[in-house]
Amino acid sequence: MFYYLKGIVANFETNLAVIDCGGVGYACNTTSRTMGALKKGEEAKLYTYCHIREDTFDIYGFFEKNELSCFKMLIQISGVGPKAALSLLSHISPEDLALAILSENEKALTVAPGIGKKTAQRIILELKDKMSKELSELAENGVVIDELGGVKTGDIAGDKVSDVVAALSMLGYTPSEINAAMRKVDMENLTTEQIIMEIVKNY
Repeated sequence: MFYYLKGIVANFETNLAVIDCGGVGYACNTTSRTMGALKKGEEAKLYTYCHIREDTFDIYGFFEKNELSCFKMLIQISGVGPKAALSLLSHISPEDLALAILSENEKALTVAPGIGKKTAQRIILELKDKMSKELSELAENGVVIDELGGVKTGDIAGDKVSDVVAALSMLGYTPSEINAAMRKVDMENLTTEQIIMEIVKNY
């Protein structure tokens, strides 16, 4: 419904930022990470998700697209509602969430209030399965690259390439963006974590 809201940050409340767009104040539920990137009285742009139910119309806004992408994936998991998703993304960055899923690190998820061990296990199971399916789809669309910046993928651990592609997909990168970004980093000598962080930082 709304792709993003761009306006002046009018007010803050607990897990809520009010964005004034032409005299209309939109209440955007958000994470502490996004709140930390906003300044009252200054212009901001939040990427949004509208949560609509019979008696509810809530707007969720995020400073970065990858945070929104992770939020939308999380709320599709049974037992993980918007509040739990916000709690998790307030305590772990999108990149670290992707890495936690890949490494099946339950403890990294249970640091967030409202995320217990069983919920963490469910998140890992379902998102890792989703990553695998998306990886297959991306491969069909040409994202499995025969050569990355002059380095043959055969010289690189296959799991590393797959993990990087899967993580970037979860963070909302398109196939063309993944292709371009992976060609610009040292896929051979950097670790999976270093590659993902480098791409998120620069591309």
